[in-house]
Amino acid sequence: MTHPAIQSARDFVQEAELPEPPPINFNVSKAPFNLDPASDQAAVVGSDVVAFMKGVTREQRQDVMNATLLAQLVARKQSPTPQSLEQIERWYDQYFDTLTKIGFQLTNRDFSEYHEQSSTFQAHQAILDVAAAFLVGAPGALALVKTTLEALQKMSEDSPWITLFDRESHSANAARFQVAVVDQDANAEVVLSVISFGLQAQHKVTQVLFFKFKKNDVRLQQHSGKVTINAPVLAAVRSQIADRLIAYSTDFIQGLPPL
Repeated sequence: MTHPAIQSARDFVQEAELPEPPPINFNVSKAPFNLDPASDQAAVVGSDVVAFMKGVTREQRQDVMNATLLAQLVARKQSPTPQSLEQIERWYDQYFDTLTKIGFQLTNRDFSEYHEQSSTFQAHQAILDVAAAFLVGAPGALALVKTTLEALQKMSEDSPWITLFDRESHSANAARFQVAVVDQDANAEVVLSVISFGLQAQHKVTQVLFFKFKKNDVRLQQHSGKVTINAPVLAAVRSQIADRLIAYSTDFIQGLPPL
């Protein structure tokens, strides 16, 4: 008899409503992202920047990319273009809810307003500030977040990584984006630490990560959470999730160059 949690995950993946897949562009070729468990790596997955610590297996890396993409697509179907912080909060509720339904266990989640002391700020600096507190006791993970953001900052605005992230992270005067670190704990369990932000500006948002905002023109909220993998459940739906993402993966996942 199939375990109820596994059957529930299978039913959810099969029945989850997703947005229409992007049209196939036969003129675009993309080098495969060679997942390497011996190295720190990072990828842009829609509006997620996912960084993998050395030691996370190839299969686990692929699982996390697929799971976070599915979570975004489910949230996008329910909330296509969030225009306010309240709508963005609902988007994140759907995002984390999807993860818990396909083999992840939520161990911690926090929600708060982000208050900047200076008159201007940049989103990537806000990420580092929150990460310093959220990843306390994990200096390697914090260093990887910083390295990943620095790698993105060096890229041109029209690079495929920045183009993908900007396309998926904002609409009109609102934006939402996540940075996730994937590591193994002392028990060799995979832990996904997600630092998420919702941003509402008085003016149209055209860039997110490395754009300088005036504090009085923007409200910024942060949603942080940690999830662990329920390995038997995720393994049972691994191929099913991959099948549902066939039409999306090429357009929504871009592996970053070596860090």
